[in-house]
Amino acid sequence: MKKKLLTAIAAGVPLVAAVYLPTASAQTPTPASAKPFDCASMPVRAPAGTEVEAVAAVRDVGGTIKGTGVLRGEVTGVPAFCKVTVTLTHPGEGDHATVTTWLPEKGWNGRFQALGGSAYLAGDNGVGMGTAVKNGYAATTTDAGVGDALDVSWALNSDGEVSTTPLKNFASRSQHEAALVGKEVVGAVYGRHAAYSYFTGCSTGGRQGYMEAQRHPDDYDGILADAPAVNWDEFEVATLWPQVVMSNEKTFPSGCELDAFTDAAVKACDSLDGARDGLVNDPERCDFDPRGLIGTKVACDGVELTVTAADAAVVRKIWDGPRTASGKKLWYGVPIGADLKGLAAVTTGPDGTVEGSPFPVPAAWVRLWLKKDPSFDLSQITYRQFTQLFEQSQAEYDEVIGTDDPDLSGFRASGGKLLTWHGQADQFIPTQGTVAYRKQVERKMGGSERVDDFYRLFLAPGTNHCGLNGTDGSADGLAALTAWVEHSKAPKTLPATLVDASGQSVTRDLCSYPEVSRYKGHGDPNVASSFRCLLPPRH
Repeated sequence: MKKKLLTAIAAGVPLVAAVYLPTASAQTPTPASAKPFDCASMPVRAPAGTEVEAVAAVRDVGGTIKGTGVLRGEVTGVPAFCKVTVTLTHPGEGDHATVTTWLPEKGWNGRFQALGGSAYLAGDNGVGMGTAVKNGYAATTTDAGVGDALDVSWALNSDGEVSTTPLKNFASRSQHEAALVGKEVVGAVYGRHAAYSYFTGCSTGGRQGYMEAQRHPDDYDGILADAPAVNWDEFEVATLWPQVVMSNEKTFPSGCELDAFTDAAVKACDSLDGARDGLVNDPERCDFDPRGLIGTKVACDGVELTVTAADAAVVRKIWDGPRTASGKKLWYGVPIGADLKGLAAVTTGPDGTVEGSPFPVPAAWVRLWLKKDPSFDLSQITYRQFTQLFEQSQAEYDEVIGTDDPDLSGFRASGGKLLTWHGQADQFIPTQGTVAYRKQVERKMGGSERVDDFYRLFLAPGTNHCGLNGTDGSADGLAALTAWVEHSKAPKTLPATLVDASGQSVTRDLCSYPEVSRYKGHGDPNVASSFRCLLPPRH
């Protein structure tokens, strides 16, 4: 069970070592520091509403940094750095949030980078910080006073009520305070402030980046926020939908059968971009009907299974997404082409009984923040109760952690740039939630062209949750962002290496939304130059 859980987490949250490591290679010559590098404790001004409890500074020789917690991972070749730890509290609230800043002893590139978290982890586990230092950045992260990626012990207080202070820290407050503290530490150690400040994150980290743009538009010059967990109050409940469907339909397709549906859909919709390249370029146009697989034989661990009408009905509902009992659409489903096993996982007991195995992140949200009951049986949720939970989450938590305010006028006025990529095969955060947010911003702020001036979205075919720079290829979003911020070179495309259905690496230029990539009709389909970006037919 532990191995399976770690595998799910490694696939489902942005993971430092294997997944999310922005590695901007652009180096900006910077003048020598205004004073000799001195790794020593210093006075730090407390951000408004906080008190500084402690400040500690220690020199770290670098080398290999091993990631903490369930995410683990490691980065090698990290140069010596100064590690400054500042502990903050909000008087009367009893919390203790730690802001950690790593400053390279030599070769600082003059930039500041803050790093976001994963799942219920508010900050980086060390590997992203080490990577940032290795690339010349002074880096900051915060634990917000909460725990590891799956540690939700802070959710409820001793009375069984939601603990509002740590939730507020996790949702927004601590990231802004980390920006203020981290920048001050940089100025104290180097004797001058960073020339440019950036925020990077994926999933929870992506949501935190959007939160910064919405609520604290002056904190960063550039924000790289990938596969962002915006619309948190909605999608966290929505991602429990596959389990609710299986429980209510009393049908639990095996992992092999789920893979058969995914493979068939990819095969059917592969050529929508003009080339059979193992990548579904525009899943929203894919109209594959899972009922076409009824009666198909599937080999699974030496046993031959037959796909049933009930199996197809379950998959159809999962792809369609959650709806009310009357058919009103609540949220987006798992994208066609994404791994259905992420949210529709099952377990088989010793007696052969099959039951659902909910992904831990939405399971915790529903049990703790909505039901306030750690032992609540998720398998008993009816369709009607699901709608009630969805609406309850919206009502109670949208203003706290929804992070879906489309008014980015403050960020635009500050000169900030926001860049996002999102995998179109994201099995944990529906890609269309990010697309919907971008459309809301366009409606609020004058249309697509005006929004493109400061906010660009790139969709990555065949890419799972936070999969670039990991299992599904690579893209240097931070390099594109620094070029945009520092040299006004807005990215028309985002060069990437993707992994197709056969496991082969192919190059692609990710298109700036709403454009999609289409094969030119000639040339090697494995190279980016054989494709061009065009508006999809529905536009």
